[in-house]
Amino acid sequence: MDTYEQKAYEEVQVWLRKLQKPSSMPQTLTKNVQTRMNQFVPKKFHTMMGQAVKQMVEGVLSGSQYLPNKKEQPAQTLKEADERMEALISVFQKGAAAEGAGTGAGGLFLGAADFPLLLGFKMRFLFTASQIYGLDIYDFRDRLYMLHIFQAAFSSPAKKQETAKRLENWEEYIQNKPRKLSMAKEMDWTSFQQEYRDHIDLVKLLQLMPGFGAVIGAAANYHLLAQLGYAAKEGYRLKWFYMKEKQEN
Repeated sequence: MDTYEQKAYEEVQVWLRKLQKPSSMPQTLTKNVQTRMNQFVPKKFHTMMGQAVKQMVEGVLSGSQYLPNKKEQPAQTLKEADERMEALISVFQKGAAAEGAGTGAGGLFLGAADFPLLLGFKMRFLFTASQIYGLDIYDFRDRLYMLHIFQAAFSSPAKKQETAKRLENWEEYIQNKPRKLSMAKEMDWTSFQQEYRDHIDLVKLLQLMPGFGAVIGAAANYHLLAQLGYAAKEGYRLKWFYMKEKQEN
């Protein structure tokens, strides 16, 4: 490793340790607030959210709707990959904020429509960014890796701990998995969507409130893309090191 890669490797280890921290008091309080607020949200909205996440998981594992229009060439160095990643995060943050402001200004129904739209934004970002770090977007195992990065960004402390351990032992986990898989049977999508909803419910539910939904929608989407961007950068760095080690051996 050169100096830059050594520093990046240390930052990845810090990220993995953060994922394995237990739940804090503020997180517990936030969860309690979310539970109370959910009682006032129409059941139809919750159903729509669950269906959107299910379709997203199936689309990632076996579909093509999230494939980027423009093919990104893999970076030659990790430093180049990181620089291109930072630029990509900025582009997607601005796009997500604009979309969140538009739907947030429309009240309950347009605010609800933002949920699947934002999911699509996030997955297109993950697919595009993965190419920069040399992942194969047509390989089921790399798509599965993307979903684990998504969970590392948006899930409970317990699920983050579980995800971190799997990422740390990724090569062992995928050892006997095929390059192609026609059905999305590797992920428990019900658990997956619940983790995601529980993580972002509070901020997205506030977006549905009349009067200031647009402001919250823009800020929420901008923040959520930054959160995903951080997880993707560190997660794809980790994958970079796995691939480099495999090439050297």
